[in-house]
Amino acid sequence: MISRIRTTLRRDEGASAVEYGLLVAAIAAVIVGVVFLLGTTVKNNFSKTTSCISASSTSC
Repeated sequence: MISRIRTTLRRDEGASAVEYGLLVAAIAAVIVGVVFLLGTTVKNNFSKTTSCISASSTSC
């Protein structure tokens, strides 16, 4: 009986799946953070570029 409990406690069959899940969650959090921080800046740069192209002005 005790050996059966020890065997059950030593099994780590699902551990790698949990680790991969945590890794994917961490990567997703980093991507969301980067998009949140840089999203407005990139949008403003594209807006400036498109307005300069459509206006054909030399002041850009």
